Amino acid sequence: MTTTMLRPVRTLAAKAADGLIWLIALIHVMMAASLVVALLTLSDANAAEDEGCGGRNILAALEQSDPARFAALREEAAAVPNGKGLLWRIEGRGSAPSFLLGTMHVTDPRVLAMPAGAADAFAGAATVVVESDEIIDERKASAAIMMRPDLTMFADNRTIDDFLTPEDRLRLEAGLKARGIPLPLVAKMKPWMIASFVALPACEFSRKAAGTAFLDKRLAEDAVSQGKGLKGLETLIEQLSAMDSLPVEWHLRALIDTLALGRTIDDVIATMTDLYLAGETGMIMPMMKAASAETAPGDLGYAAFEQRIIIDRNRTMATRAEPILKEGKAFMAVGALHLPGKEGLIELLRQQGFTVTPVQ
Repeated sequence: MTTTMLRPVRTLAAKAADGLIWLIALIHVMMAASLVVALLTLSDANAAEDEGCGGRNILAALEQSDPARFAALREEAAAVPNGKGLLWRIEGRGSAPSFLLGTMHVTDPRVLAMPAGAADAFAGAATVVVESDEIIDERKASAAIMMRPDLTMFADNRTIDDFLTPEDRLRLEAGLKARGIPLPLVAKMKPWMIASFVALPACEFSRKAAGTAFLDKRLAEDAVSQGKGLKGLETLIEQLSAMDSLPVEWHLRALIDTLALGRTIDDVIATMTDLYLAGETGMIMPMMKAASAETAPGDLGYAAFEQRIIIDRNRTMATRAEPILKEGKAFMAVGALHLPGKEGLIELLRQQGFTVTPVQ
C-alpha cells in the first residue's frame, strides 16, 4: 500500500481521535447502565445485525507504507513505563500476592478469553475488584444515575441544538438518521451519551443486544456466583461526573466527527483491539495522539481527557485499592489504559510500597 493510499485512513483516524481516545473508558460506564438500552431500541436495523467484526489494522498499513513513521511510534511506545503486559502480580507489605488485569470494556470473545494466567489468578482470589461494583445490577445502576439527570441530560429547556451551528446540525442529523435515530428523539441527551452509542461497531452492538457481558461485568458476576468478595473503586456517578466535567463543545465535536467516519470506525477499534491482545498498552495512546496531531496540532482536548478521565481516576483507584491489596489475595480488573505511564496505576501502586511485576 502506498503512502497516498493510506492517507485517507490517516485522515479518518485523525478525525476520530478525540472521540475514540476516550471511548474505551466511556464504554464501560455506558454498558453498565440500561440507559444505552433505550438507545439500542431506536435503531432496529443495527440491533438486528449479526455480523463478524470488520476493520483493518491501521498500524499494519502504516508499517508497510511509512516504516520510518511506524518506527518512531514504536520508539515512543517503548518509552512508556509499564507499556507491555496485561496481567501483573502485586506483592509486598506482608500480604499474600494479588493480581492486576488490564481489561478492554468490550464483548469481543478474544478479550473475554483473558491472557494466560489470568483465569488461575482469578480462581485463587478471595476478593475481586472492578472499577464499579454497580455493574452487576443494571436496574440499581440506572436508578442511581436517574437521580442525577444533570449528568446525562440537558437541563433548563436546553437541547443539543443550542450548541450547534446550522452546518453542524445538518451533519449531526444526517449521521444519526443513517443509524436510524431521529435527532429530536435524542436532542435532550448530552453528546457524549449519544457518542457512546454510535461509536459501537456493528459486531459489538449485536453481541450486547444478545446479552453478552463485557469482561469486567462477567468477572464481577462470576465473583458473586462463586462466593468471592466484590468491591468497586468508583461509583457510576463519579465516572459520569468525570465525563460531564469536559466541555460540551468538545464532546459535540467528537460526536459529529465520529458520525462522519461511518464504518471506518471499525478500523480504529480493530487497531486498538489488536494492540490490547498483544499486550501493547503503551502503544495505544501514541497511536491515537499521532493521528489526532495530523489534523489538530496543539489541540488541548486530549490533555483535558487524559487528566480528568485517566490520571485523576488513576489516583482515586490507587488510593481506594491500597487497603484491599494490603489484605492480599485480590484480583483487580480495570481498563488497560489505566495501567501504563508515569502516572499509571502500576507506578502509583509501587509508590505505595507494593512490588508490581508483569506475569509472563
